[in-house]
Amino acid sequence: MDLSIMQQAIPQFVKAFELTLWLSFVGILGALLVGVCCSLLQYFKVPFLGKVASVYVELFRNTPLLIQLFFLYYAFPVIGIKLPAQVCGIIGLAFLGGSYMAEGFTGGFNGVSQSQLDAGKAIGLNKFQLARYVVFPQGFTLSVPALAANVIFLIKETSIFSVIAIPELTNTALDLVGLYYRSNEYLFMLVLAYAIILIPLSIILTILERKVRYGSFGN
Repeated sequence: MDLSIMQQAIPQFVKAFELTLWLSFVGILGALLVGVCCSLLQYFKVPFLGKVASVYVELFRNTPLLIQLFFLYYAFPVIGIKLPAQVCGIIGLAFLGGSYMAEGFTGGFNGVSQSQLDAGKAIGLNKFQLARYVVFPQGFTLSVPALAANVIFLIKETSIFSVIAIPELTNTALDLVGLYYRSNEYLFMLVLAYAIILIPLSIILTILERKVRYGSFGN
């Protein structure tokens, strides 16, 4: 293990680290938006759109991100739609994550008691108001453990972006290994970079889960 080689690679890994964080943030934000919309459509059984959301969730949950990225990056240009690699990565992450987030939200929304819904209807709330004031606040709290697990999962999935030449952490490490044949150093830096992202995030999310869990019991 040569520390001088690792030191020389730090600037490249810092750039890749920042790009990975940015792609993860935008992709996860998109996944949350897609997930909550699909889950509400399913929960309230909105005609036609609820069925579309169900088909989307099943399709994307059972399709590897690798295949989705290949489709976006290589198949779309055939029909005249050419997207930058980073845009393809964000779209792929958002729609893959959205399908998992939708399931997480659905589990939380289904945990809202019927008495809460009946009370909302009794005071004249429509479906939109029920979703905003009753279902979403309580369901989101119940969904936090599943959403936290999905956030960790999606950050790790950014390693797949290397197949469409996005210079994130995995792609950077593999490029350096190919150039200088120093697998131990660069792969160690790759593991360390993901650990720097995921370990603190995992601790924060665990604390958040506990706070939300205790809060739901009035503590």
